[in-house]
Amino acid sequence: MTEGENGSPIEIAKPQPPSSSDMQYYYQFIYPFKQIFTWLNHSPKPGRDIINRELAMAFRSGAYKRYNSYRSLQEFKNQIAKANPDRFEIGAIYNKPPQERDSLLKSEMIPLEKELVFDIDMDDYDTFRTCCSGAQVCGKCWKFISLAMSIMNTALIEDFGFENFIWVFSGRRGAHCWVSDKRARALNNLQRSNIIDYMNVVKDRTASKRLALLRPYHPHIARSLEQLKPYFTSIILEEQDPWRDDEHAMQTLLPGFHDRNLVEALSRYWKAHPNRSSKEKWGDIDTIAAKELKIPRKQEFINRLRECKEDLVISTLYPKLDVEVTKQTHHLLKAPFCIHPGTGNVCVPIDEYFVPSKAPRLIDLQNEMELRNHDISKTSLQPFVDAFQRQINKLVKEELNNVKREREEDDDQTIDF
Repeated sequence: MTEGENGSPIEIAKPQPPSSSDMQYYYQFIYPFKQIFTWLNHSPKPGRDIINRELAMAFRSGAYKRYNSYRSLQEFKNQIAKANPDRFEIGAIYNKPPQERDSLLKSEMIPLEKELVFDIDMDDYDTFRTCCSGAQVCGKCWKFISLAMSIMNTALIEDFGFENFIWVFSGRRGAHCWVSDKRARALNNLQRSNIIDYMNVVKDRTASKRLALLRPYHPHIARSLEQLKPYFTSIILEEQDPWRDDEHAMQTLLPGFHDRNLVEALSRYWKAHPNRSSKEKWGDIDTIAAKELKIPRKQEFINRLRECKEDLVISTLYPKLDVEVTKQTHHLLKAPFCIHPGTGNVCVPIDEYFVPSKAPRLIDLQNEMELRNHDISKTSLQPFVDAFQRQINKLVKEELNNVKREREEDDDQTIDF
């Protein structure tokens, strides 16, 4: 049992790993190939962006087949359905069709473009989440992911000017972001690394060391702090309560403070008063600090204490990113609407208000199809497909506008004699 959106208990559906025949049915009757094709091609009409796009397939046997590419929607659908992979992954747009790779020198295959992608996984929050562990996830700990999405959305829009991006549920305990703006797709590996370095503020997942961010904060970090502060008490101190365990508090809370005398005083106090809640311990910091103040350095001490607390808010709630996923143009990432092989969940596009219990499961979609005369538009998947289609429409419109602008610029540069 876990809590629903309103705090009431709900039963979490047991994972339903799909069989090979389940996957065959899904690819034949449910998977939104048309939408995925248009999204990857940036147009409904086949062009370079799909013909030269790599797709890789992973099979339940452990086999992994790379460098697949397709020239039409029908070929894309037929070949995936025929191969019946557990999942398929999306790679870069190359200078040549990946399916021709065997007839080319390795150096002749050059990745040119790919969406800018980000990966957030619940595992990286395990230091501070207590409601679940391992592969488990619930509405409480999913708030870490929702907040991370919110922070990332703001940065992508305000700091980089990106507009066309979607978040996709990983199927179990994480989320992937796909940024499809033309500028984002054209980024080279160095530029991608620079962006992830900018975003990757919290590098130590264990919180065993003080974050010690430079002051004044970079504007992105200062803005993120203001977004996160309203949630620190409810999520960290109350719901997760990670520092009730005294040993854990010694290992992950006390290292966040700068003053050795304060740390030693808190350690003594918590040993004498064990099992105090995280909220009580957070209050103890100010109480004990007041006793440690020395008049000559009072203001400096107060300022440093405040900075340590701000760094702890960042350390606990700021997005924790898998940097390797973002760095390389040729890196492959699971396609939207794939089925998670362990849970049977559909990897649907999501927003900040999504919770994992809302994800459609393949077994439920099969039942809905039977009950509704095989009308996919009447299943629980359709709202997610509709949301994806709206994003595709926006992307295709922007691509057409880009082409129009480029033509106008070419016309302006034409010299008449």
